[in-house]
Amino acid sequence: RAGSPMLAEMGPEMTELTTLDRRVAELAERYRPLAVAILKEAIRIPADQVDLPVDSGGDPRSGLSNHEGSRLRFLLDTIVDVGAVLHADDVGFDDYGNLVWTVTNAFDEMPPDHKRVIYFDGHSDTVQALRDQWRDKLKGAVDPYDGLVDGAAVDPSSLRAELGYLPPDDELHHLVFGRGSADQLAGVVAQIVATKILLELRDEGALRGCIVRAYATAAEEDNDGGGPRHLVDHVLPGAAPELIPDVVVLTEGTGDAVKGALGIYRGQRGRMQIEVTVTGRSCHGSMPALGLNPLEHGGAILAEAAVRHANGEGMLDHPFIGRGTRTASWATLDTPSDCAVPECFTFRFDRRLTVGETPQQALAEIESLDAVAAARLAGLTVEIVVPRYSQRTWRGYAVDNAQIYPGWITPEDHAAVRAAVDSYRRVVTPFVVEPPGGAAAGALRSTPRVDKWIFSTDGVGFPIPLDSTSISVPAGKQWVVSGAVRHPAMFGIGAGIEQNTHRIGECVDQRELQHAIAVLARFPRAFADLTGTVDG
Repeated sequence: RAGSPMLAEMGPEMTELTTLDRRVAELAERYRPLAVAILKEAIRIPADQVDLPVDSGGDPRSGLSNHEGSRLRFLLDTIVDVGAVLHADDVGFDDYGNLVWTVTNAFDEMPPDHKRVIYFDGHSDTVQALRDQWRDKLKGAVDPYDGLVDGAAVDPSSLRAELGYLPPDDELHHLVFGRGSADQLAGVVAQIVATKILLELRDEGALRGCIVRAYATAAEEDNDGGGPRHLVDHVLPGAAPELIPDVVVLTEGTGDAVKGALGIYRGQRGRMQIEVTVTGRSCHGSMPALGLNPLEHGGAILAEAAVRHANGEGMLDHPFIGRGTRTASWATLDTPSDCAVPECFTFRFDRRLTVGETPQQALAEIESLDAVAAARLAGLTVEIVVPRYSQRTWRGYAVDNAQIYPGWITPEDHAAVRAAVDSYRRVVTPFVVEPPGGAAAGALRSTPRVDKWIFSTDGVGFPIPLDSTSISVPAGKQWVVSGAVRHPAMFGIGAGIEQNTHRIGECVDQRELQHAIAVLARFPRAFADLTGTVDG
């Protein structure tokens, strides 16, 4: 077929390809330029607002958590324009501000409550662009919003100094640059193009036995999983089976700078914030004995916590998702001047929780520090709490949740993971040609790689306590248990190298984007075929 991908050597994991496999791969390649165009515009949009005065429609935080509106409105229009939904009313915003669209085959004879429900999930917000640093360190060649602005000025050595992985110099033309390219706008764009392909191939069985609900969520960077948590708390309780997910596909980047691009990730550590407020008594710096210095006592708490962490005290180690960690991440000081004993010192720990660890345990670790006891004995007040996230979303929705984000693991033998591996072998493996000796570093692999994330994703918003009865989950949906929580089966596949996210020069490889689209478009049918109906 003219324009279709060239079939590479299949190797020992040979899978007999179907017509659907070939059609999905063909359309993923055909629509790669469309995906790139959508991605570049989604990255660029904040440039229209960040430098404008607020009274002229500007927003210096455009594109960041709770400021995603312009980007999300563009994506909604795009979903309709490119045919990623069948009808315009199949896409819209929920109360929280998540963009939601649904695709299914209305002529499939299977009743909706018997179909497999697959969620695609990707967040639409980014971190700060640091535009001046991009321009300075990359010599004006690359802009965090406008992407590549001067190809002749690109210095690969400058890029390599900033990023975890880049392809060889003669392949740099495959890259799309900009803030959010790897985290996670490429994932959202992949969802859009994949749902377009699913609809185009519905008569060829791509949507048989399944319903796909896709989400571009809000405020993940500031409040991991906030969008899914809204669903769990306010949409899924009392919902019919056709709304409750059997599996969630997270499109966060699953590339690793050493292990390779486009892994299939089936777990992650959770995280929480621990806030410590040390309150003393302020006085003039020339008479420190009259005060109680919270900065010095707080510094002792930080130092002891660092030593205990370095010694591995208190943290568990899970054989798959790894060890719990803790690091000081933020601080503020209330002081009348730089020649005074301060009044109050507040700081936070970023605590990564492995499966088996609890927030209560993590708080107790800080409470048990000798320096905490010493500060209290000296007359200072030490409060140790989990802070709450309370910023309103871009739609004005009031949010109030503890900053605790549980980890999760989907078993490797779960049907969701097996269907993901099978999909990869059908629509990626045949079309990736590795060089002699195998792919290097962060390049694409022909063989699927099952692993886990280092950082956090929207997946932390789906788990619910084991004893919760708020959501009626049919047994056939095969939700899984991770420690003290249960959740739908989850896995991730997305374009982007983890070590390139939040970095100067952030970028994503178009080839990864193409193959991520292909897996997303092939997975629903593969999962439905493997699992049968919900009550089966």
